[in-house]
Amino acid sequence: MIRNKLILMMVATLLVFSGSSSIAADEKVIKWKLAMTWPAGLPPFAWTVTRFADNVEAMSGGRMTIRVDDKNKHKAALGILDMVKAGQYEMGHSASYYWKGKDINTMPFTTMPFGMTTSEQDAWYFYGGGEALAKEVFDKHGVNQYQGGSTGNQMGGWFRKEINSVDDLKGLKMRIPGFAGEVLAELGVAVTNLPAGELYTALERGTIDALEWVGPGMDINMGFHKVAPYYYTGWHEPATDLQFLINQDAWNELPADLQAIIEVAMVDSKARMYWENFAMSAEAWSKMGVDYPNIKVRTFPPEVIAEMKAVNARLIAETSARDPMFKKIMESQAEFMAKAREWTKMSDYLYLKDNIE
Repeated sequence: MIRNKLILMMVATLLVFSGSSSIAADEKVIKWKLAMTWPAGLPPFAWTVTRFADNVEAMSGGRMTIRVDDKNKHKAALGILDMVKAGQYEMGHSASYYWKGKDINTMPFTTMPFGMTTSEQDAWYFYGGGEALAKEVFDKHGVNQYQGGSTGNQMGGWFRKEINSVDDLKGLKMRIPGFAGEVLAELGVAVTNLPAGELYTALERGTIDALEWVGPGMDINMGFHKVAPYYYTGWHEPATDLQFLINQDAWNELPADLQAIIEVAMVDSKARMYWENFAMSAEAWSKMGVDYPNIKVRTFPPEVIAEMKAVNARLIAETSARDPMFKKIMESQAEFMAKAREWTKMSDYLYLKDNIE
């Protein structure tokens, strides 16, 4: 568990950088392997992981190295939890909503439709009970879970046609993962989860009518804007957090200073990914808006949003009735969001409302 004594950890890190932990000639190097869901070089996801591994090696003075294997190496992009649990890899990096079929209680630690913003979710996780709930969920799998980066609020997706009513969703073929996929399926959408490499071709050929990816920073290189002109604002992933996983047996064998170094490197990676993705999206949108003026930014009509919210609330209630742990997590998030949202309104919403022309 990431401890709240980050200042002490930072001090320890500074001592490491000063050379106090340089490897002795007869000291054995600890070598770990990390499996990630992403292809090598995917910004900012893969960059976040390789930066993390580089920082651990540097801060440990070479006492610890972490080899990063991408999805093309281990061939199990969505199987990270199982591989870390089994000890095939000491660490993993993925998104917990990919495992909702295995354990639905992992899902809320990535994001939930109409849920908390990134600032709200981070505050809930570190100071509102979320971290303890994550431990309760992931202990059953024999792994430690840590926040591993955030995309912030994701866009609602690229659509080949405009959505003007709930009826326009019926029969629509769309790539969308997580709980949001279940919500849209209830509204008549044919939901699929194609691999990333097939998405552009599927959208171009009409095999699918719409898809959500992330936001301008990651969408621009996928080219979706060239074949689907309607770009909808988000509702389904307001605070998408990725996860680092660590096999508990491997963790317990590490000395305390290396545990602290790993924790500091993970916190650094989480924060930097969010900042990096924000910067990427700002830059990409400024380019897309100029180069492709045909892109039409849309919000879903109020009646569509209302229907999505109603279905989402019903599915959460039904799942909570079946699963006490899910109910516990949802109640914790709802209680914290009720308080946090008032401050979000005062600090961010009203500022933006008064200062955006």
